[in-house]
Amino acid sequence: MEPQYKRVVLKISGEALAGESKFGLNEDMLSMIAKQVKALNELGVQVAVVVGGGNFWRGRTSKSMDRATADYMGMLATVINSLALQDAFEAIGVPTRVQTAIEMKEVAEPYIRRRAMAHLSKNVVVIFAAGTGNPFFSTDTTAALRAAEIEADIILLAKKVDAVYSDDPVTNPGAIRYSELTHKEVLEKGLKIMDSTAASLCMDNNIPIHVFGLSEPNNVLKAVYGEKIGTIIK
Repeated sequence: MEPQYKRVVLKISGEALAGESKFGLNEDMLSMIAKQVKALNELGVQVAVVVGGGNFWRGRTSKSMDRATADYMGMLATVINSLALQDAFEAIGVPTRVQTAIEMKEVAEPYIRRRAMAHLSKNVVVIFAAGTGNPFFSTDTTAALRAAEIEADIILLAKKVDAVYSDDPVTNPGAIRYSELTHKEVLEKGLKIMDSTAASLCMDNNIPIHVFGLSEPNNVLKAVYGEKIGTIIK
């Protein structure tokens, strides 16, 4: 069985990295993600990773704080997660570079598109940290933007939920589970799987999205092999 994609953007939510504890980093989760990325790396699939920061801080949930300040704090949270992922990847022999949208040259490279693409072509995993570098944009938008920039074949959206639902399946057991959607349907139905900025960016640039649960082992591999798990949006 051959991988369906040559270059992918793997978007991991910050909450997924926290595992069951909902806050901070779960080393078992980091290790599980690292093993799956290593398997892709060995197949010759070029992997770029975008990670959220919700296990430490979410800009949009702050009530009294200035939104731009809260968003910058969220971007810094993604850098913590990116360094943790880099460490987990390199511990099992996966060459990895972190590139940040906000310059902090002591800890990571600045984001430079051509350098990122050069790394990927040498089968080095690139982790894009600090979001887009701008407040008011989510890390889902970062994934869409970077996928367009590096000409990725697909965005693999690894979430805590196992697919796209019409409503929160935890609070509403009657929520409808979708196996296939179009970008337009995601926007029209107001599905909360990613924000409208990210969804419309994917629609405008014809970037397919595969949404699946990260908690199942080997789901990332299954998605790359084109297996029918979760929800495909195209």
